[in-house]
Amino acid sequence: MEGITKLPVGEQVEQFLLIKQATKGVTTVGKPFMSLILQDKSGDIEAKLWDTNEEHENMYKAETIVRVGGEIHDYRGKNQLRIKQIRVARPEEGIQVSDLVPSSAIPKEQLMEELTQFFFEIKNPNISRITRHLIKKHQPSLLVHPAATKNHHDYVSGLLDHVVSMLRLGKAIAELYPSLNTDLLYAGIILHDIGKVVELTGPIATTYTIEGNLLGHITIMVNEIGQAATELNIEGEEVMLLQHLVLSHHGKEEWGSPKKPMIQEAEILHYIDNIDAKMNMLKRALDKTKPGEFTERLFPLDNRSFYKPTI
Repeated sequence: MEGITKLPVGEQVEQFLLIKQATKGVTTVGKPFMSLILQDKSGDIEAKLWDTNEEHENMYKAETIVRVGGEIHDYRGKNQLRIKQIRVARPEEGIQVSDLVPSSAIPKEQLMEELTQFFFEIKNPNISRITRHLIKKHQPSLLVHPAATKNHHDYVSGLLDHVVSMLRLGKAIAELYPSLNTDLLYAGIILHDIGKVVELTGPIATTYTIEGNLLGHITIMVNEIGQAATELNIEGEEVMLLQHLVLSHHGKEEWGSPKKPMIQEAEILHYIDNIDAKMNMLKRALDKTKPGEFTERLFPLDNRSFYKPTI
């Protein structure tokens, strides 16, 4: 069966899906409805449930597996699922949450092995010890966490996938620009998003934790670097530089960075992060687009549609 994100407009749907997110709303005439984000291994799609009541809200919560009948239609340049029938899956139907959750194409053990190789490239003992300490502390979560709730790397092991992809890119760039301090660059790449294991709830029906909402992954990680340095009795400029790399990796204040990059490794880290996130979004959008057609509008990419060439 084709994945839900691969189906064209007009296609009939009759399959099991996982509710990734459920939010209630009210129409302009005061009628209650629910917005559902439904997913399978291929990704997710939005759907609306009209004329809902409290019973529906209790029944169709996030993390619930449902059997949905309906049709794919186009809503403002994006595919949506028009629901005709929906019910909660029955235990005897044997569908597991793991059957419906997207995950990294490369096994997490292989990704972790590749990340670990970069520890041997970090020669500065202070940077190496802090980085290893924090990865060891968060490894169980890092193996499965997504990198976001939506848009990029929002799947099981997505965070690890993102970090390893960025390390490959960082290595290639460092070969072109030998003035870059690879100890700082690799450690910055490894640590920049690890705060997301505290910021986000986990790979299933991902939402923000209380710390995620009140502090955010940047502040969480800056605190953790300081704490690790204290626990390991490390002092020196390295601690401050690692904190700066994390603080500035979004690049601009309006994009959520408390500081703009002020060392060259921080500037490059911001570009690498941006390239990898955007390429992940583009790959996924183009994967579900036929050659000679345009992708759906991609909100994080200025709401542009991208053409998939036939050559």
